[in-house]
Amino acid sequence: MATQTLPQATLEALAGAARDTLSRCRNCAQTSFAVLQEEFNLEGGPILKALTPFPGIALRGETCGAVVGSLMALGLVYGREDLEDWHAYLGSLPSARRFSRRFEERNGSTACEQILEAKLGRKFNLADPVESLEYVQAGGAQVCAEVIGGAVQIAAELIAARVPPRHSTQSAEPAV
Repeated sequence: MATQTLPQATLEALAGAARDTLSRCRNCAQTSFAVLQEEFNLEGGPILKALTPFPGIALRGETCGAVVGSLMALGLVYGREDLEDWHAYLGSLPSARRFSRRFEERNGSTACEQILEAKLGRKFNLADPVESLEYVQAGGAQVCAEVIGGAVQIAAELIAARVPPRHSTQSAEPAV
């Protein structure tokens, strides 16, 4: 499965949409999914609601919500509908693994706690009100906006191999 090279303007617009959405909802999992859902006209209203507790898997510093939300969008595009369809299951994994590998290359990890430590110089317990405020004061919201924007860009290129983006007017060439 080849990824698509989306026009730079589309990728920048997606990152901007991620920043804007994050500033309104303050939830990385919902932000990443909502931006991809909008761009590729994906179904999933109940998924958006279900993603509510997923940032850092319930603010425990575990898997970054941008990873979870992006993988949910990839699952809608590449996933199976029949639980017994083993080939479709196996077919869904390359895009998810490619996304995870590229996200990790860009951020050093898929774990929220490790990403924040690498980018902000320390770990934060985001469930603790005092540490959450320290995270904000340290520029955490801006860092997370960058991480989410990058996640959305990676996922969008993978999704574009199957679903045309709404905002791209140029045809994308497959990457080799």
